[in-house]
Amino acid sequence: METSPAWILKGQEGLESLEFLQNQPVPSLGDHDVLVRIHAASLNHRDLAITKGAHALTITPNIVTASDVAGIVQSVGPKVQAFQPGDKVCTYMVPQKPEAEPVTFADISTGLGQRVDGTLRPFGVFHDTALVKMPPSLSFLEASTLTCAGLTAWNALFGLGSRAPRKGDVVLVQGTGGVSVIALQFALACGATVIATTSSDAKAQKLKAAGAHHVLNYRSDLKWGETAKQLTPDGKGVNLVVDVGGLSTVAQSLKAVRPEGVIAMTGLLGGAPDANVNTLIDCLVNLCTVRGVLLGTRRQYEEMNAFIEEHGIRPVVDHKVFGFEEVADAYQYMDDQRHFSKVCVRIN
Repeated sequence: METSPAWILKGQEGLESLEFLQNQPVPSLGDHDVLVRIHAASLNHRDLAITKGAHALTITPNIVTASDVAGIVQSVGPKVQAFQPGDKVCTYMVPQKPEAEPVTFADISTGLGQRVDGTLRPFGVFHDTALVKMPPSLSFLEASTLTCAGLTAWNALFGLGSRAPRKGDVVLVQGTGGVSVIALQFALACGATVIATTSSDAKAQKLKAAGAHHVLNYRSDLKWGETAKQLTPDGKGVNLVVDVGGLSTVAQSLKAVRPEGVIAMTGLLGGAPDANVNTLIDCLVNLCTVRGVLLGTRRQYEEMNAFIEEHGIRPVVDHKVFGFEEVADAYQYMDDQRHFSKVCVRIN
């Protein structure tokens, strides 16, 4: 059997559970399997949570970690029709999921890097439903950011179809992680005005360089939701909020959103709530729609990739790119919140 080096999780006791192994087996191809030469990977907060066993996340023992990569197809199983050797591809986190069916937390718990061997390895075998063709204009590093952050942002903005941002709308994105930064890029491509938040002056400058029209510091302005509303042209509030904090941010998201606006809940990065826990009745009080967003479908992934090509979008990669042998350092860098947008690993 062929072997490949890989980063595995030997447990869930934190970053010390990451282990680099030289000779992990590369399975032979089944009927619907694809062998991919992996060139780049990106990390998610999900990956950190899995290493720590947070949110009751459990793993298959000694699982190859992470879920997001881009690479080139080397060979395919006899029943694979969508891909051929030489195709450039990205991973989709949940194998064997119908292409238009929404992803659930239960689905993700069975996905890449948790129950199915993930992506931090030079060669990986994936079911053909765990792959999509990558946008041809992107580098492997840029394309590796799309699996989780890109698709989540796309679903947050466009998942309700007719409620998607249009020219003249105002979109509020929170923080400087991967979901927020590419959501900013998607919103700008629609002609929307973008308000962003951060607690760092240095990151505020990066948000402005990425195109944000207004940047609010949520540490110095505790009522940033009300400030965001005041920045809208008619003072009625923003059309769409991409909320990544959850309990710690939803109260201000409700202050920011306009009547008939949308709050897309995409993350749980915040800690304790900054006020009383909000309830569904707040949707009535604020006349808004609040929807949970978890990744997106493979069909949405393909639509997103077409949009990226059409608008010439280049996903933002943090200035510090890690080598394959530096994966543990990459995890620590992300855990320390030193990154802007996506932390990526080049796999030589």
